Amino acid sequence: MPNYHTVLFDADNTLFDFDRAEREALRRALTERGYPFTPETEECYLSINRALWHRFDLGEVTQDWLLVERFRRFEAAMGGQHDPEQFNRDYLSYLGQGAFLLPGAEALCRALAPRCTLAIITNGATAAQRGRFERCAVRDCFSHLFISQELGCRKPERAYFDKVFAGMGLSGPEGVVVVGDNLLSDIRGGMDAGTDTIWYNPAGAAAPDDIRPTYTVSAFPEIARIILGDEPVPHSKTEN
Repeated sequence: MPNYHTVLFDADNTLFDFDRAEREALRRALTERGYPFTPETEECYLSINRALWHRFDLGEVTQDWLLVERFRRFEAAMGGQHDPEQFNRDYLSYLGQGAFLLPGAEALCRALAPRCTLAIITNGATAAQRGRFERCAVRDCFSHLFISQELGCRKPERAYFDKVFAGMGLSGPEGVVVVGDNLLSDIRGGMDAGTDTIWYNPAGAAAPDDIRPTYTVSAFPEIARIILGDEPVPHSKTEN
């Protein structure tokens, strides 16, 4: 049976409703600059942003460059001339106000907190993540917030997880489980660091053959059952 003393949670789209926060922040930043907030305008930004974050996950670009470059490319696509650096600052400020949790996330954290040490591990921008963390309803459940911008390395790099272990006073990955929705940054990162992993996969997506989560779940109650040592639902454990 699992016996976990430490749970490392990804933030965005694992505990936090990032899509909602992103949409609200983007709406404010766009309308302030005179852009219509339409599905087409939103998709223009999102397609640029997704592509750049994927390159970041692969280690091809830096985060500081990415954060500004996405708005530089958006301005070019829209034919605008607004300062992309100020665009990014405004957007991150608004994003930091969007501390929306996914339904069931608070109940999960409060069920786990008396039994385990909980920490958040995130590649999100410091300006947004600090603001959202301080405002969120489960702030008291977490002992640590590890942000890649502050650590100088990112998920899925082993150096990132080594700094997390050191920051929590852990000698290694034993008894640690990583919970996240991103197969590359969360699950691959946890695997390479030697932890067990729980892939939060509500959409039922397929994983590539080279990434093997310890568990795959579609709902928060399954995560609680696994971590607290109860029998997981039969379909949640990945076949070996």
